[in-house]
Amino acid sequence: MTTRLADLPTRSGPGDLIRYWRARRHLTQQQLAVECRVSARHLSFIETGRSKPSPDMIIRVCEYLDVPLRHRNDILLAAGYAPAYGESSLEEPSMAQVSAALIQLLDGHLPYPALVVDRHWTMIDANAGIDPLVAGCAPELLEPPVNVLRLSLHPNGMAPRIRNLPQWRGHILARLEHQLRATGDTQLAHLRDELQDYPGGTDHAAPGSLVVPLRLEVGGRELSFFSTTTIFGTPMDVTVAELAIESFFPADEETSRRLHAT
Repeated sequence: MTTRLADLPTRSGPGDLIRYWRARRHLTQQQLAVECRVSARHLSFIETGRSKPSPDMIIRVCEYLDVPLRHRNDILLAAGYAPAYGESSLEEPSMAQVSAALIQLLDGHLPYPALVVDRHWTMIDANAGIDPLVAGCAPELLEPPVNVLRLSLHPNGMAPRIRNLPQWRGHILARLEHQLRATGDTQLAHLRDELQDYPGGTDHAAPGSLVVPLRLEVGGRELSFFSTTTIFGTPMDVTVAELAIESFFPADEETSRRLHAT
């Protein structure tokens, strides 16, 4: 079942935004106050605008509530403070180390597919291992910016070649719903609604399943993969915090042999 959540408030003070994220995490004022080592009265004053939180207080609350870095900046700005986290382009010299690490991860994963995505599942980079996976997809779906979830489930994308499409759809939609609950991102909500309208049915993995495989027809034969997600630890930049490396591994010996033979 799709969960509908309140939109992030606009033109709000820091207290409104803190209350929004507290509600998303299903915490009472008392629970959050205890965890942040402040009085419930003080937290109530912050949420109602009667008290202005300090930058340290905002960061402490946001860390406990696991607020995404870009939204922590929004709360700081709403309180009249400077953002605490930068947002750098991967092309900037300061991001050279991050860019080099991404390339190393992608190249090191060959001959298996791997790609880098942002918070909206836009493909930032990929290795040559994904070429067989996207072969035959409609050209317009491969024009940048490429959304990898749309590419996967679109009827003109990979979907016709996915042998376990209902199961894979169920996995993708459940993962997207979980991400939406955590972030409240409106663009992700629109993407979820779009993907739900695609044909193919939905079937969730049986209890006890270790992973949900991607079983894909390539060159008249079936390849089977499972995927892992890698993120940067303790990021202090918005861009870095929102990057993820999706790596696909062979789920059987036949898939491994075929990929090593190409």
